[in-house]
Amino acid sequence: MPEEIPLRSARDQAALVRDREVSARELVEASLAAIERLDGALNAFVTLVPERALAEADAVSAGDSRPLAGVPIAIKDIIALTEGIRTTFGMRAVGDWTPPMDSAVVRRLREAGAIVVGKTNLPELGILPVTEPERFGPTRNPWDVERTPGGSSGGSAAAVAAGMVALAHGNDGAGSIRIPASCCGLVGLKPSRGRVSVAPIANDTIGLVSDGVLSRTVADTALSLDLLAGYELGDPFSAPVPASTFAAAAEREPGRLRIAYATEAPTGAPVDPECVTAVEETAELLESLGHEVEAAPLDLDAEAFTEHFSRVWISDIGGSVRTIASVLGGELDRDQLEPLTRQMTEIAESISATDLIASISYLRVASRGMLALWADHDVLVTPTLAQPPLELGALEPDEGAEPIDMLRKAGEFVPFTPPINVTGQPAISLPLHHCAAGLPIGVHLVGPHGGEELLLSLSAQLEAARAWAERRPSLDL
Repeated sequence: MPEEIPLRSARDQAALVRDREVSARELVEASLAAIERLDGALNAFVTLVPERALAEADAVSAGDSRPLAGVPIAIKDIIALTEGIRTTFGMRAVGDWTPPMDSAVVRRLREAGAIVVGKTNLPELGILPVTEPERFGPTRNPWDVERTPGGSSGGSAAAVAAGMVALAHGNDGAGSIRIPASCCGLVGLKPSRGRVSVAPIANDTIGLVSDGVLSRTVADTALSLDLLAGYELGDPFSAPVPASTFAAAAEREPGRLRIAYATEAPTGAPVDPECVTAVEETAELLESLGHEVEAAPLDLDAEAFTEHFSRVWISDIGGSVRTIASVLGGELDRDQLEPLTRQMTEIAESISATDLIASISYLRVASRGMLALWADHDVLVTPTLAQPPLELGALEPDEGAEPIDMLRKAGEFVPFTPPINVTGQPAISLPLHHCAAGLPIGVHLVGPHGGEELLLSLSAQLEAARAWAERRPSLDL
C-alpha cells in the first residue's frame, strides 16, 4: 500500500485523507520513500525538506476537507519562491538564497492543503528545453535514463512520471510545461496569459511565462488550475473569468467542435514521423468522437518570428540576471554563469530599447495573424515536439560553435510551443502516443484565449477514449 500511494492521483490522495483511510503523514512518508528509492538515478530534486514536510503533515487533521489536504507536491526551483526553502534558479551564482515569502502559486497550493516536499531541477534560468544544469547535473527521463525528461520543468516532470509525487509545479515561457509533459508521458497545461499570477516576481516583457502543473490526469490538472487561477495585486495581465470551475469543465462533454490539425512545423523544422503519426491518429480519434476535423496550415513567417522572439527571449534573460543580482544585493559573479547564460546576458546588454520595442510590436502583430485560425476553428492540434525525447547532451554545441547555437538546435526540437506563448493562448500536451522505442509522444491542443474550459473538456474526452494514467515507466533503475 505505501509504495502505491504516490501513484494515485492527487485528488485520490486527498480523498484518502478526507475519508480517514490514510493520514497526511503516511502520504508524505510514502512520497519521501519513493524519492529515496528513485531519485538517485533520476536527479529530479535539488532540495528536499523532509522534516518540514512531515511536521506540516502532522498538522493536517484526519478528515480535512481541503482539496489537496496532505498531498505531497514538488515546486520547480525558479520563479515560484518558497519561504524558508532555498530558491536557486538552477544557478551557481545564486548560492543558497532563501526567500522570505511564498509566491502566490505556492501560497495557494499550501492553503489548499498541499505539502511541499522539495524543489525540482531545471536548466539554468529555465533557458533550454532540456534539464542539464552545470550546478546540479542532468535530470534523467524515467522512461529511458539516457534521455532527457525535457525542460525547463524537467525535474518536476520526472518526479511525477516516476511516481515520487502526483503533482508538481512548473512554468512555461516557450513550452516548459508542455515539453516535459510530452517527454515524460504526462498532462501539461499552459494556461492563458494572465490566468495564473507569478506574484511577487515581475512578469517578463510580454507575458510569455505562465505557471501551472505537471500531472498524470486531466482531473488533477483542472483542480490545480481552480486553485492557482486568480488576480494578484499589480498583475499586468488578466484572463476572462470562467463560466464555472475548471474541475466541472473536465467532467462535461465538450460538444461537437471544429478542430484543425497541422503536422508541419511553423518554422520549417523537420518533424519526426512518429510525431506526425501521433497527430494523425489523434485526428482520426477526434473524428470518431463526432468532431469536425480538417487539416489547416499554420501561418507564420518563420525567419522573422525567430529573429524577434529570440531578441525578446534574450532580453528577458539579461533582465532576469540583473533583477536577481538586485534582489541579492549586488552583482552576480558572471564567471559562475553557464557559458550560454553569460553570452545571452552580454547580447542582451547590446540590444537597444528601440530594437526591443520593435520586436515586441512585431510579435504582437504576428499574434493577430496566428489567432485568425480560431475565427473558423475551436481547437488546433499539432505535435508537442518535433522529435521524441532527445538523448542527454544532444543540445550541446558542436565543437567550435558558440553557446548561442544551442538555441538554434533547441528550436528544431521545440518549434510548435513558443508561438503559443506569444499569442497567450491556453495549450495542453496529452500523452496520446508512444513511439516504437516505447517513449512517450505528446499531442498539443491549443484553444482560444481564455478557453481552458473547452480544452479541459476535450482533453477529458480524449483521456476517457484512450486512457493513459496507468501507463507508466518500468523504473528498473
